[in-house]
Amino acid sequence: WRALKTLPSSPGIAAMYRSIVALGLAGTAAAFAPSAGLPGSVRRAAAVEGPKMAVFGGSFSDSVPFLKQPTNLDGSLPGDVGFDPLGFSEVFDVKVLREAELKHGRIAMLAVLGWIVQESAPASIHPGFPTLPPIEAHDVLVKSGGMSQILLWTSFLEIFGGIALFQTIQGKRYPGDFQFDPLGLSQGKNEAKFEQYQLAEIKHSRLAMLAFSGFCHQYFATKQGVFEQLGNFQSLQGAAGPFVGDKVLGQIF
Repeated sequence: WRALKTLPSSPGIAAMYRSIVALGLAGTAAAFAPSAGLPGSVRRAAAVEGPKMAVFGGSFSDSVPFLKQPTNLDGSLPGDVGFDPLGFSEVFDVKVLREAELKHGRIAMLAVLGWIVQESAPASIHPGFPTLPPIEAHDVLVKSGGMSQILLWTSFLEIFGGIALFQTIQGKRYPGDFQFDPLGLSQGKNEAKFEQYQLAEIKHSRLAMLAFSGFCHQYFATKQGVFEQLGNFQSLQGAAGPFVGDKVLGQIF
């Protein structure tokens, strides 16, 4: 205000300087006043929430309760319990996956039966079949040419399997359906139980795949067949427990 008193005596110039000083003081005071604009955004910025646990949207799988239910597994196929921890159903067509599962399952069921027959009574199938453990019998049949015949006929069947697979992808064929039903399980009075038979097949297929894998690994680890180990269990030598120690791993691999 002392500076204002020293201003020229002209009333117009003095009034102008007073207005400039007043506007400057008003702007300084406004910097410390609460803002009236955008009240909602101010409240949201000021609100601080603690961390929350990540929760999947939707339902969880019945078979693996801590994993999300796969979107493409809706339970329409027999044996579908939402088990897909690796997410294959999110990448590949579910019908193609079911075709592959049934094919490998049916082969595994035949393989389990063949393993048991080879261990128990191979001569009952053909007198020329040697009585050997299944793994050793495989090597003998490779040298004699028997496995080459199996490879030839399975390759021939794979051609028809590929054609059928394309029909499945196009929606013209149910996965795994080759119209092979010599016992008439899908006809007549059994037609009402057809879904039950489909469920039984997929369950036995999955069990057979696990069983055949167990047969092979058991023989590599113990050098015992299935029936031999059931009657005379032999633990792995030099191991405190199953698959413990480098010595045991060396026996297996």
